[in-house]
Amino acid sequence: MKLSHTRAAMSAVFDDPNLVGSAGLVPLMRLAESCRLPEAASRLTVPGPVGANPAAKIGTIVAGMAAGADCIDDLDQLRHGGMPRLFGGIRAPSTIGSFLRGFTMGQLRQLDQLNAAVLGAVAASTPLLPDLDRICLVDIDDTIRQVYGYAKQGAEHGYTHVRGLNALLGIISTPTSAPVIATCRLRRGAAPSARRAASLVAASVRQAKRLGADPAAGLLLVRMDAGFYRSDILAAVITGGARFSVTARQTSPVRQAIGQIPEQAWVPIRYPNAICDPETGELISEAEVAETPFTAFAGPPARRPTHGRLIVRRVRRLHPAGDTQPGLIQAYRYHAVFTDSSLTMLRAESLHRGHAVVEQLIADLKHGPLAHLPSGRFPANAAWLTLAAVAHNLLRGLAVLASDSHALARTTTLRQQLINLPARIATTARRLILHLPARWRWQHPWLQAFHPT
Repeated sequence: MKLSHTRAAMSAVFDDPNLVGSAGLVPLMRLAESCRLPEAASRLTVPGPVGANPAAKIGTIVAGMAAGADCIDDLDQLRHGGMPRLFGGIRAPSTIGSFLRGFTMGQLRQLDQLNAAVLGAVAASTPLLPDLDRICLVDIDDTIRQVYGYAKQGAEHGYTHVRGLNALLGIISTPTSAPVIATCRLRRGAAPSARRAASLVAASVRQAKRLGADPAAGLLLVRMDAGFYRSDILAAVITGGARFSVTARQTSPVRQAIGQIPEQAWVPIRYPNAICDPETGELISEAEVAETPFTAFAGPPARRPTHGRLIVRRVRRLHPAGDTQPGLIQAYRYHAVFTDSSLTMLRAESLHRGHAVVEQLIADLKHGPLAHLPSGRFPANAAWLTLAAVAHNLLRGLAVLASDSHALARTTTLRQQLINLPARIATTARRLILHLPARWRWQHPWLQAFHPT
């Protein structure tokens, strides 16, 4: 592709008051209003004059995040061209910054309730989580968001040796849907994965039930990695009526149980896609799986025995590159999953590997609203994280209204194809008409989201 005119024959001027650059915010904010986001936001009680009219400020933040804003200054992209003709109550970035800095820990709990209410309304009005009553997957994970500067409250070096803040996420999905964020908490950078995780697990399970998950009729499974292998967290799962599937740490009881598995119990499996051996760099496409009954946390200091079974996957240790001498004995690497589900061994092992879906969601957040944690105050950044969850869930609701392919697309794709679409505003018989680009490849999904059936 090349320019059709020379530089001397072209000019540019920013002077059209009827153009907008994010026409996809119209169906998105229409969905938000139908899900009662303004009503839920109006109940926030941020102290002081900065807390006035919270619905307009929350709406500005959510719309800006959906359009790609990753800091407070980026919210100014909403105040261009004909945007005031399409939306009322757009607030300036300086006003939003003062509003976020006015949050306290009490208002953060109100934001959690707002996110839960909006997610429930989105799930009720769109096919957001199909087959949730049959199988519901709750994934718990955390991530470090790197920050810079000395003014960030709570910023510390965590387990990744990166200075930042720790975001703990509770995610809900089904095998045929993209994940949505049920609950989230911001913690100090040095917080271990399991800190305050039991309460978040309980809240995530309750939210899954409110959305329609039924442990009596289907499977409600909580998946976690080894950082959450603790008795109090598993107790929260069991108390909530769910099943757990957690990566087991290689403790002495776990290694002893693995060593007692008979050789004939191992069943060969093949990976659908080869994985890279972290030690040798070679591709691995085969493994073996076995299971054995196991009781965790039976000894001191916890003494809270939890019964289940270990599903163990072993992979042959490969010889280093260039080493042709055969080994005297065959060595293996072991990966154990502790679960109390009634699934078959291979199904349980495969379903637990699906926990990796959280990595894609975290990547989407870090390429969007969580590219920065924009404030120096910890409560303001915690509020920013929760509102990023609200924007993510609304985007996922818009995606399922658009098309089946968009329902599983990345949020970056949704912004490019559905949200950041230029339009010109015209008026006919007191009606606004959006003139969109001709031959836009994704016009039919956009119109489907604009006029949902």
